[in-house]
Amino acid sequence: MIRPEYVDDLLAGFANRRPLRAGSLIISVFGDSLSQHGNSIWLGSLIKALAPFGLNSRQIRTAVFRLVKEDWLVSRQSGRRSYYSFTDFGIRHYEKAARRIYASQGEDWNGKWTVVIPAFVANEKRDELRRELLWLGYGVIAPGILAHPSGVRQSLDETLQEMGITDKVVVLLAETEELASRTCLKQLAHSSWKLDEIETRYEQFLEKFRPLSKAIKRAKKLDPKDCFLIRTLLIHEYRRILLSDAALPVELLPVNWPGKKALELTADLYGAVHKGAMVYIQTNMETVDGQLPGADKKYYSRFGGLV
Repeated sequence: MIRPEYVDDLLAGFANRRPLRAGSLIISVFGDSLSQHGNSIWLGSLIKALAPFGLNSRQIRTAVFRLVKEDWLVSRQSGRRSYYSFTDFGIRHYEKAARRIYASQGEDWNGKWTVVIPAFVANEKRDELRRELLWLGYGVIAPGILAHPSGVRQSLDETLQEMGITDKVVVLLAETEELASRTCLKQLAHSSWKLDEIETRYEQFLEKFRPLSKAIKRAKKLDPKDCFLIRTLLIHEYRRILLSDAALPVELLPVNWPGKKALELTADLYGAVHKGAMVYIQTNMETVDGQLPGADKKYYSRFGGLV
């Protein structure tokens, strides 16, 4: 079995964090686990599953209520029991993050940039658009202008459509051709995406989870409950960093960027515990029809393919 202190240390670290963001953890649980197992859970099961994280019933109920008001979750009543699921908005929003969270590796860069100019966006929506694009990894490269070193438009187009501002924004595809500009681009990336801060967070992440990864490799048997707790904390902490990391191409990053090591550690640790976590989910969580069903097929494509 895994030595308890490793799991306990991680749980204690989360429980002692202030402010304790229960809603963010619940989104991680729904996105990582429940969305792949029928997307529905009895509130009592959720309360029991999150108790080891230092969250009591009142905190969880309050967080769930707020997520319903924010359109992340929807409730369904059956008798005296309440069941919760991701809304369509919640699924779409998490899937944007999932494309990066569960990627097996970064894509090769072709030197192209997507540039967004909110030329005719109303003032009351500009801040919202800025927050959404920063969450997608865009950086502010000049006042009112955001950009990302990628020509991939899917998440951007979805965001503009959801906000109803597709015809209010100028989207340009740019490309750097001069070799001399690449040094300047590295400096721009360093300042626009706060790489020093993100690098520090990756190093802290590696320091936190490496001992656990080594312990799991030595363990002969993994407890399903511990597997669920580890997988949840792993993805929750990794997701929080990715919300700030733009996933810049290696050409724009400092030498020995720790993000690559963090991805490798996350993929290895996730692969080691995901079977046990699934056992716990399907035997300890309930939906209106009983135990949660097996995972969707797309679940097994995470990190390049799960066994």
